[in-house]
Amino acid sequence: MKPVIALNFKTYREATGEKAVELAEIAAGVSLLTGVRIIVCVQAVDLRAVSRICNDVYGQHADWQEQGQTTGAVTPEALKDAGAKGSLVNHSERRIAHREEIEKIIGRMKALKLETMVCAHDDEEAEKLAVLGPTFVAVEPPELIGTGRSVSTAKPEVVRNAVVRVKNANAKVIPVCGAGISNAQDVRKAVELGAEGVLLASAYVKSSNPKKLLEEMCAVL
Repeated sequence: MKPVIALNFKTYREATGEKAVELAEIAAGVSLLTGVRIIVCVQAVDLRAVSRICNDVYGQHADWQEQGQTTGAVTPEALKDAGAKGSLVNHSERRIAHREEIEKIIGRMKALKLETMVCAHDDEEAEKLAVLGPTFVAVEPPELIGTGRSVSTAKPEVVRNAVVRVKNANAKVIPVCGAGISNAQDVRKAVELGAEGVLLASAYVKSSNPKKLLEEMCAVL
């Protein structure tokens, strides 16, 4: 299977509301033409609209709480009802303080047949999170996020080590990498280091030609 590309729309104004739908539609079209799986991670308020035109949609965060008397939680049930296939978990900008909570989230998502892409700061954390059995572990050194300096070139040893440690911890977990991934060369290098996918955000959302960027990335996979 080809490596996956995950696009985090974050809360950028360029990827909110109708703009989120437009970017997701581009991603879905490129995925269909190239055969590369492209996941779009959108804000909770945009999940339902985006899922109508794209069948590979993730939330950007999930909570462990069950439905009921809680306020502000993003429950796995709500994600599924909105059309999400899974969610990012523990992103550097939405860290979860306790490992036990991450484990609960993964378990609750699995029970609903939803995927999880759990983020880690480094290869050591990636190994610990892989033990919990998420679908993906994405290693993302926080100091490189949004810099345009790709982890695959700036810190290749982190990617290489994370791949080995994730697979040793749980062979079923898919290791991916993110932080600064900006172009096809960054993607190619990540795959050469053993990553089975990439996670990126601003490079796509803020691109003057997002379709071309995605096509170029898919062409090297």
